[in-house]
Amino acid sequence: MLVISYDIKDDKLRTRFSKILIKHGAIRLQYSVYELNNTDRVINNLLLIIDRMYAQSFGGDDSVIIFDVSAVKLRKYGNAIHRDTDIVYF
Repeated sequence: MLVISYDIKDDKLRTRFSKILIKHGAIRLQYSVYELNNTDRVINNLLLIIDRMYAQSFGGDDSVIIFDVSAVKLRKYGNAIHRDTDIVYF
């Protein structure tokens, strides 16, 4: 699982970056924080896209941090607790 946090100054670049995260199955946790819990293939594909298509576009004012938390124990509170459980309505 990855947690991706960003602060991108350019509106167009920020919107494109957000859309590519969502396209690869990321779930928005906060305005600029996403969680991606997917197969290794999808995660590696996304990281490759970020390296090849976005990394050179980030300027000195931009910040993107990708945390690989697959081996770390997580604690979730509030709304985050419900993201890991299926909700079934009858």
